[in-house]
Amino acid sequence: MRDRAADEVDIPSCATIAYSSEDRAHPIEHLLDGQSGPGATRWTSARPDVTEQILVEFDQPQTISRLVYEVEEAIRERTQEVRVEVSEDGGRTYRQLLVQEYTFSPRGATYQREQQRLNLHQVSHLRLTIVPNKNGSGTATLTSLRLFA
Repeated sequence: MRDRAADEVDIPSCATIAYSSEDRAHPIEHLLDGQSGPGATRWTSARPDVTEQILVEFDQPQTISRLVYEVEEAIRERTQEVRVEVSEDGGRTYRQLLVQEYTFSPRGATYQREQQRLNLHQVSHLRLTIVPNKNGSGTATLTSLRLFA
């Protein structure tokens, strides 16, 4: 487990996490456990080929200057899409920040780390939508999620 950076948001202590599905062997807590990189723990959906959502609902509005997340797939060849949206009005409306596709192949790319610089204030909700099978078949997964003030 890594040390938390001084400006890193401690998501478990300041937010409620809602999710559409989780595999018992790979629960949502793995997304926030501080482990990262290839082979780290991860959150995985319990349902193959189903679009999943993870919703971070902050106790108090947050300033977010950077978003970092990781995705790993070493077994199947597939393309997974991750969409990131934020709400600054208590979850009534969302604004899309990012749509990114990752193509994985066991004989090629198996790991991806995404880092986005942002300038967000008063964020009440952060929503990630994971489409596991834009191309191929698979299960939605994310290795880590980190936010910075």
